[in-house]
Amino acid sequence: MNESPLTIENLTFQYHRRFEPAIENITFSLQAGQVMLIAGSSGCGKTTLMRCINGLIPHTYQGAMSGSICLFGKSVTGMGLADISQTVGTLLQDPERQILGSYVLNEVAFGLESLGIPRDEITPRVEKALDRLGILHLRDRETFGTSGGEKQKIALAGVLAMEPKILLLDEPLASLDPASAQEALQAFRQLADEGIAVMIVEHRVEDVLSIHPDVFMYLDEGKMVYLGDTDGLMDVVDYRRIKLPARVVLERARQDPAPVFVPAAKSHSGEDAELLRFEGVHFQYNENDPEVLKGLNFSVNAGDVIAILGHNGSGKTTMVKHALGLLKPTKGRVLLEGHETRKMTVAQAAHTVGYVFQSPSQMLFAATVHEELSFGPKNLGFPVDTIDKNVNWAIDTVNLKSEMDMPPLALSFGQQKRISIAAILAMRSRILMMDEPTAGQDYWNYQAFMDAILQMPGFDAVIFITHDVDLAVIYANRILLVYSGEIVADGKPQEVLKDEKLLRSCRVLPTSLLKLNMEYLPRTGRFFRAETLAHIQS
Repeated sequence: MNESPLTIENLTFQYHRRFEPAIENITFSLQAGQVMLIAGSSGCGKTTLMRCINGLIPHTYQGAMSGSICLFGKSVTGMGLADISQTVGTLLQDPERQILGSYVLNEVAFGLESLGIPRDEITPRVEKALDRLGILHLRDRETFGTSGGEKQKIALAGVLAMEPKILLLDEPLASLDPASAQEALQAFRQLADEGIAVMIVEHRVEDVLSIHPDVFMYLDEGKMVYLGDTDGLMDVVDYRRIKLPARVVLERARQDPAPVFVPAAKSHSGEDAELLRFEGVHFQYNENDPEVLKGLNFSVNAGDVIAILGHNGSGKTTMVKHALGLLKPTKGRVLLEGHETRKMTVAQAAHTVGYVFQSPSQMLFAATVHEELSFGPKNLGFPVDTIDKNVNWAIDTVNLKSEMDMPPLALSFGQQKRISIAAILAMRSRILMMDEPTAGQDYWNYQAFMDAILQMPGFDAVIFITHDVDLAVIYANRILLVYSGEIVADGKPQEVLKDEKLLRSCRVLPTSLLKLNMEYLPRTGRFFRAETLAHIQS
């Protein structure tokens, strides 16, 4: 009888400096050819479970562990990371922490070279992995110049090239555009069909359901509260914390009291004060490289809540970095409150623009969360009492007050993301720009901080880059749709998002919430979350 690839019995782990176990009494097995989806609120123990399986616990993260983990019937106790890695492949939440090579080919080949695989075998395996993810064209590119979503695919290709027997995927869709996410999911299902055991930790539950996971695990506060098929998950999962298909939420929310109405965004008249203007902006990173931005013309006014949608590598992050002066146009100009950013320092621009990077590891450095949140306001010269007030408001907004004395980089990826947002909130800039603000966030947390941001006075405009179409549906009053460095649509969500053909051409896919809102639009005149639609009379 063949042993299960992964068997876990009564697994409990408690980190040093923590008073409660991160996971407690976890027991399950994963069979060859199965896809397991693990979901739960941020901080519920999903990533900790993966660290126990891949050996990062106890080799990198210290604490008290009990219970057993067996790979193909062999206990991992006493096994080194190198031994475990030949069976278990892991994609980390933050690709910035996983990518080491300067060029894509070198990066994907790194693991194979470390195992001493003959060189004539390495290149075919690298190219097979790149091709499976649709990024063979990136083979000779510098990793530094790739987008966040492309980095996610590159890191995943490096894992796939190792041909693991067990594949652990921690938020693999977080930085992928909707079409790329579906392609990645189909690749995961194909890998399972080829006999690999696949475990996916993901907040985008609805997306993963499209490949029909064989097993679903729901964690809450470190405990396994459900383990079974996906048919039973709709009844046990809290739809307020885990985003389920819109029609499921609609039916369940009808049984509950109507939610308190939260305005999704300020109305925008188009006549408010101009804060930011792009005039004929072109940009290329190096002289011989293709243009990343191709003649952008648009302005941002007070009252705008703008969602920027587009495919991986379309130039979205490059575009918003110009607003803060982190990048300067090759041609054209960017005006911030009437002043050309080419003539401003980043510190001067920071008084007007607060920018949350896509990767929190690019921002966080302080010894404690409190120091992290205080750093920006101090450098902007805020009085001490104002700093304290801003820091307290910011940490409350992201629901992490209990972590104030913790080192930011010791927190989970989702918590780090919220700390990076809070660090910018504390600066109270006029324009808040966020790159993938909901990456690594459960549904409740991202609604909570987005609601708080849009209701609090102080921000004249909010701009967010996202691959989460539902975030744009719920919160934006304006959408910029970007394709290959150009703005192909700019308008109200109801206008831009109704053109399904255009969306798909930009690798943006309609969601169940968008489709539901389009059905209700003749009665509502605008978009709402499913919980609100449930209490609108037919």
